[in-house]
Amino acid sequence: MEGKLSSVAKNFTPSSIQELSQLAQKCNAINLAEGFPDFPAPPCIKEAAVSAINNDFNQYRRVQGICDQLALKMKKTHGLNVNPLTDIAICCGQSEAFAAAIFSIINQGDEVLLFDPCYETYEGCITLAGGIPVYVALEPPQWTLDPEKLMRSFTSRTKAIVLNSPHNPTGKVFSRDELEIIAEGCRQWDCVAITDEVYEYITYDNQKHETIAKLPGMQERTIITSSLSKTFSVTGWRIGWAIAPASAIQNIHIRITDSAPAPFQEAALTALRSPIEYFETLRGEYELKRDFCMKLLGSIGFRIQFKPQGSLFLFAELPKDCLLSDVEYVEELIKQAGVVVVPGRGFFHGNESCNYQKRYIRVAFCKSGATLNAAAQKFGELINAKACPKILY
Repeated sequence: MEGKLSSVAKNFTPSSIQELSQLAQKCNAINLAEGFPDFPAPPCIKEAAVSAINNDFNQYRRVQGICDQLALKMKKTHGLNVNPLTDIAICCGQSEAFAAAIFSIINQGDEVLLFDPCYETYEGCITLAGGIPVYVALEPPQWTLDPEKLMRSFTSRTKAIVLNSPHNPTGKVFSRDELEIIAEGCRQWDCVAITDEVYEYITYDNQKHETIAKLPGMQERTIITSSLSKTFSVTGWRIGWAIAPASAIQNIHIRITDSAPAPFQEAALTALRSPIEYFETLRGEYELKRDFCMKLLGSIGFRIQFKPQGSLFLFAELPKDCLLSDVEYVEELIKQAGVVVVPGRGFFHGNESCNYQKRYIRVAFCKSGATLNAAAQKFGELINAKACPKILY
């Protein structure tokens, strides 16, 4: 079969995040690598899913009520008028929604701008569609957007720009000024903005998420993708959506997967009707977890010059005197401490001569208090034993 693989398949390699998660299982290591919660989802939505199964909602299905709820949310939160009958596709998670969005607009040779560092899945979808990823580096340590660099990246071949805010892996929330700059580029070059807004409810320190679609002239050129996964701790349910004016995404979705899981669509209705207190509690709990991990990593010498404004991740720079690369550090951490995190280089795609690209790790703090305390204990044991001089400073 090896000789029959397509050129695209030959260039795809296993996800470093998944590989590390598998290694963590083999080594019985504490998994701070993969961005899924290890604590229970809200009981009310689990009960709704069980009820749907018991009531035989088990066949192909499109639950129009989800679209109705999302349209109401878009109007209330962002002031956008969305037609729930034509403008929303329910997909198998944000990943499929993003893929369907790409397949609906990208032709062979079209360029797609992405901000670097970025989530690894985007590039694969663009490549599968025949598109060409073009990376625009955010400037460390604050991960700022250089307007001139962005504008130089647009060409006559640019078809779309991908905007993930709150941002994985850095935790950056793009400011209104930055959104205005991106929107100006889209309008000037007649490009589509494809957004990944899965962390829209997970922001900190009074930061607020804004969608670029609300800016002048942008709703008609924006595809919003998001999901239930992160907000409701159900990453395995695979319920997501794409929102765009009368788009072809629904047709693409039907040809890829046909239907998102029917019982979980029913449960999504319960989730989307959650009171505002749920989202406030979620934000507060994750903010405490973020602060716990910042303190923990700071105590062992990590340089945290950027405090995450949103998402579920901490993108931390290795200790100044550490001679290891990010990959070497992660390997030592697994062996010596029994804790696994993600090497940062997997999120970078630009100029490899930039040394900082091998100096970061990503830590997922969407874990239970027990898991985070266990990780802290592992680090504490190393410090007390004065072990592992390679990774403790």
